[in-house]
This record gives sequence, structure tokens and C-alpha cells, in this order.
Amino acid sequence: MKYIIKVFLVFIILVGSLLTNTQNNTHAEENDEHWKKIKESGVLRVGLSADYAPMEFEKNINGKTEYAGVDIELAKKIAKDNHLKLKIINMQFDSLLGALKTGKIDIIISGMTTTPEREKEVNFTKPYMMTNNIMLVKKKEKSHLKDINDFKNKRIAVQKGTDQEKIAKTEIENADVTSLNKLPETILSVKSNKADGAILEKPVAEAYIKQNPELAFSDVTFNEEKKPTCIALPKNSPILLKKLNQTIDEVNDKHLIDQYMTQASKDMQDDGNFYTKYKSFFIKGIKNTILISIIGVVLGAILGAFIALMKLSKIKPLSWLASIYIEFLRGTPLLVQVFIVFFGTTAALGLDISALICGIIALVINASAYIAEIFRAGINSIDKGQTEAARSLGLSYNQTMKSVIMPQAIKNILPALGNEFVTLIKESSIVSTIGVGEIMFNAQVVQGISFDPFTPLLIAAGMYFILTFTLSRIMNFIEERMMASD
Repeated sequence: MKYIIKVFLVFIILVGSLLTNTQNNTHAEENDEHWKKIKESGVLRVGLSADYAPMEFEKNINGKTEYAGVDIELAKKIAKDNHLKLKIINMQFDSLLGALKTGKIDIIISGMTTTPEREKEVNFTKPYMMTNNIMLVKKKEKSHLKDINDFKNKRIAVQKGTDQEKIAKTEIENADVTSLNKLPETILSVKSNKADGAILEKPVAEAYIKQNPELAFSDVTFNEEKKPTCIALPKNSPILLKKLNQTIDEVNDKHLIDQYMTQASKDMQDDGNFYTKYKSFFIKGIKNTILISIIGVVLGAILGAFIALMKLSKIKPLSWLASIYIEFLRGTPLLVQVFIVFFGTTAALGLDISALICGIIALVINASAYIAEIFRAGINSIDKGQTEAARSLGLSYNQTMKSVIMPQAIKNILPALGNEFVTLIKESSIVSTIGVGEIMFNAQVVQGISFDPFTPLLIAAGMYFILTFTLSRIMNFIEERMMASD
């Protein structure tokens, strides 16, 4: 009898435990805020770095750019399985985790492997691919770079924020590791003898070798098994994780990755000369650069003039506020300001602002600080007698500044203002780090598609030169016309 009672009690405890776990799981699923937001918007925002063929890259179809690759096909299937629209957000690889944690994207599908460090920050799905890493070297160097010891004290190029970066730092003794933002930059380092080798995932390295016969695999092996390639998603997202794993199970069961790889190989085939294939990327890049620069110049000048007047104000709080604004923006790098605006608008303000708008905002506020000082110097260069004369004629302070001081100040500061505008055009390349499709960003995209790391940079340099040279000539013409009265 006692035995039966004990068995009954154990049974009750087990049933209670199962019910509690079921309720907890149900409660957790009901509170999956990430999945709720995705379903409410009807859009799945997938973050990736589209310079990683055959996993993800851009291609030109009838003058329009489209994303292609293994990860793109997987993203399309996930969106289709869950009746969602797909939105691809392209940015640098090392910015993806930050974008995920701040809500800029919903998931990351970018050939990402799991690491203990990453698992502390985000969750991962089941693997959809298993990959291993290889060392890429110049073919003529392959014969004497066969063993990992041969790379001791050598220069190794890797993409920043990747598993390959960790391998280079931990497995190669005294390696001189160069961590670069974009994968094509690592290839260019090897081709230009800036690095002795580059560590890449094998499928990606194979794609580059096909297009660059002077490169080859080294026989070096790393202390690793094949690494799982997974989808990254935010913590505490049980429904989202379940949905992603369901699609991955079907992909693995039907061996769809092989089909995706075959399709990616077709999309990567050369079907024309360099100009016809990639001109649309550069046209798009120069349009965005001009747009960003014009808005940055106009709004930066307006805001800068306002800040300059605040700093010259006799109202101390306004003067102090303007000084703090100027000193902070001039004392911090533009790159940091770009990231603060990009991630901060979502994390702190809860606003989902596009990368283009965030880039423009960052450039405007950065330029305004420098332009404010230019305006302040110009205003101070005008003899105080001008102000006194205007006020004695009955003009108000605002009328004096508008009709007497500012016209003369602008005439004096025009060369410095022109230099600031030229600098702004060149600095617009920094917004490429958050995925804004200006000249430099699209040059990097073409690097990834064409497997030519050098030619796109020459074209980008030429475009920047044309823009800055043209602006310099325009500013010189305006300056000469304004000086004609002298």
C-alpha cells in the first residue's frame, strides 16, 4: 500500500511539473514580442553583408540590382513559409550584431558561425550549412607556405568580427593580423602583397580562386572541425526560433542548400564586360553621394549659422550650449557619430529610421559644428564699427546681422566654406559603414560581385575627384564674382 502511495505521489509531481513547464513555454511564446512585431508589420528584415559570394551578393538584371546567393534564397523561403514580405538590409558584417540588438533588423543570415561570445549576445538556430576555413595565398607562394608554422610572424588578413579573425589570433604564432571591414579588402591585401595569406570560408575562397587564377589554397589546416552556419536572432524569441528551425529542417531534409549553391554559381557567371555589368552600381552610388552632400551642405550651413549666432549671443546659457555642441562634435570622430545616430535612434528613441536618413543626420550635425566656427570667425572679422553704424541708423540687431554683417562675413569665409563642402563630399564615404549606398559602398559591392578588388576602387576615386574638382571650380567662380566689386 505504501509503495502504491509513493508511486501515486511521484506521478502527481511529474504531471504537475509537466503542466508547469507547458504553461511556462506557452507563456513564453505568448510573450515573444519580436515575433509579434514581425507579424504586425508583415515584413521580415534580414541583415547581411552582401560582399560574400556565393553566400550573398548583388547582381545586375536589366539595369536593376538584386540580391542573390545561398543566404538570399534561404531568406526568401523563410519569408514565404511565414507569409511575410522580405526586406534585405545590407551593411558591414561587424555592424550586424549591433543592428540586431538595437532592433534595426529582425534576424541575421550572413554565413555566420556560432561562437561562445556570440551566443552570449544572441540566439542561434539549427545549422543550415557546415563549413570549414582555409588559407588563401598567392599561387607562386604556395610551395613554401604549406604548414601553419610557415605562417609564424607572417601578415594575415581577415574580415573584422569573424571567426577567421579569432583563428588567426589564436592558432598562428605571432601572426601580424590585419582585420578589415570588407572581404574583398582581404583578397586585395594578398594580391597586393600587403598580406601573406587570408583566412576565408572554403566556398567563398573557391569562388575567388575561379576569378583570380593567381591565387590558390594553402595546404595549411586549422585545429577545428566543420563549423555550423546558423541564423542569428534576438534572445527570448521562442516563436521566431521555432519558425526559423521549421524552415531549416525542411531545407536540410530536401537538401535545398545544394540547389541554392548551384543557382548562386549561375548568378555569378560573367555575362558581359565590366562597364555594362556594373555601371548601374556606380550611377546609383554617385546619385546618393550627390544627394547626401547637397542636403548635408545646405542644412549644415543653416544649422551652423544658427549655432554660430548662439555662441556669439550675450545670453550665457545659449553661448555655453553652443560651445558644448561644437566642442563635442569636433572632438569625436564622424564614424562614432554615424553609429550613435544609426543605433541610438532605435535603441534610445524607438524610431526605425533608414540608414540613408541616419547618415544624412550624422553628416549635417558634424558639418554644422565646423561651419559654425567658420561663420563665427567670419562675423568676428567684420569691424565693430559696421555694427555700431548700423545700430546708429536705427537698425535692430537682427536687421544688422541680416543686411550688414552676414553678407560681408559670407564673402570673407567663402574659401573656407568651399573647403568644408569638399571635405563633406569625401567624408560621405563613411556612411557606407551603415549600409548607405553611396559611391564607396557600391564600389565595395562591385568588389564582391566581380571578385576584382582593385578596379572598383579606381573608379570610385575618379568619381570623388570629379565631384570635388567640379565643386572647387564652382566655388572659385562664385568667389571671383563676389570679389569683382572690390
